Amino acid sequence: MKRAVLSICFAVVFAVELIFLIVFAVFSPDMSQDAVAVNEVMQSVKRDFRSIGEHVKTSDLDYVVLDKSGVLIYKTDSGLSESINAAIIHRDTVLDVEIDGETVGKVIIYNDGGKTLQSQKRIVVAVLAAAVVVQFAICVAYAVFMHVAIVGPFRKLKRFAERIACGNLDIPLEMDKRNLFGAFTESFDIMRSELKKARIAEARARQSKKELVAKLSHDIKTPVASIKALSEVGLAVTNNEKDRASYAQIIGKSDQINTLVTNLFTATLEELQQLDVLPVNIEIKRIATMLENADYMHRAVIPELPKCSVYADGLRLQQVFDNIFANSYKYANTDIRVLAQKTGGCIEISIEDFGGGVPHGELNTIKDKFKRGSNSSGTEGAGLGLYISDYFMKEMHGELNVENGEHGLKVTVILQLAAKI
Repeated sequence: MKRAVLSICFAVVFAVELIFLIVFAVFSPDMSQDAVAVNEVMQSVKRDFRSIGEHVKTSDLDYVVLDKSGVLIYKTDSGLSESINAAIIHRDTVLDVEIDGETVGKVIIYNDGGKTLQSQKRIVVAVLAAAVVVQFAICVAYAVFMHVAIVGPFRKLKRFAERIACGNLDIPLEMDKRNLFGAFTESFDIMRSELKKARIAEARARQSKKELVAKLSHDIKTPVASIKALSEVGLAVTNNEKDRASYAQIIGKSDQINTLVTNLFTATLEELQQLDVLPVNIEIKRIATMLENADYMHRAVIPELPKCSVYADGLRLQQVFDNIFANSYKYANTDIRVLAQKTGGCIEISIEDFGGGVPHGELNTIKDKFKRGSNSSGTEGAGLGLYISDYFMKEMHGELNVENGEHGLKVTVILQLAAKI
């Protein structure tokens, strides 16, 4: 409705301007002089010519009286032409003054058509100026309308989108339904409501998953505790050294599983994004025990390690060794060679199988999440072991290098010496 009123106002003003321009262009003003007024001037001049100094103007016309020699003897206005030539150029009326049949002088009657024309021009200019002012006012009103009806709503939409991007889904988008974009903005607010519902549903599903993981974590600990208890009984009653070593290893693995499940349970309840890695100074003999525990199939000969202390998290380092040995068992299923050496401020422990390794182009990606070698098809695995191990080593200020050795895949664990931390 407002747009229609503004359009009608524009059309009316434009029509008025056009009409005035047409009238001014087509109808020219009457430039002829009033014959009656001219005759009245001539009669009055003839009557008073002999005493022209006492002549009194009796007409609205302005005029000049010259004697027969062309000398000015009377004029009604100081700005009038005083010569015949100037009068002709100005298109004034020049008449002879005859008395008793003798021409005694001339009367130059001023042509006021120019004044009339200027007056009409002033009227047209005034009307056009008024029309321009009206148009300007209409433009201002239209600009205000555009700001209120379009610019303002779009700014609200921009602020609304910024709030949505920041995750604020609680503040509704307030907009007049009668506005030009009323239905459009209402759709945006419906989208906000749906997003909020989806986020609430997602949070509930996430909480449900956490509760499930927490419950499963708790349930796993029960059979592990039973396995540990039976292993402790077996360790207490057997005299066979091999059996005692096996029971001791089962007890150690049970403790490790229990610790990992506890971490999972804690991470789930506290909404942690990652498990803590807390490195401390560890004696090298404990590293040897970790390697022996990881090699539960006894495929490797654990060498004598250099005497030193390293900076590591015992639990996480045990996971690293477990993952490396488990990969060798799973993908190579061969003997394993373990080497250790101290270089500078680090100790390097390399673990190599005899399975031929992986294609050279895959070495750069094998530590990525969910990445496995192309020769691992047909073997179960998630591709997370080396990824997790690499993360743990970085958190312990160490490194995990993967390369193809002389006989197979070679994984080197680099640990910082305790004195260097």
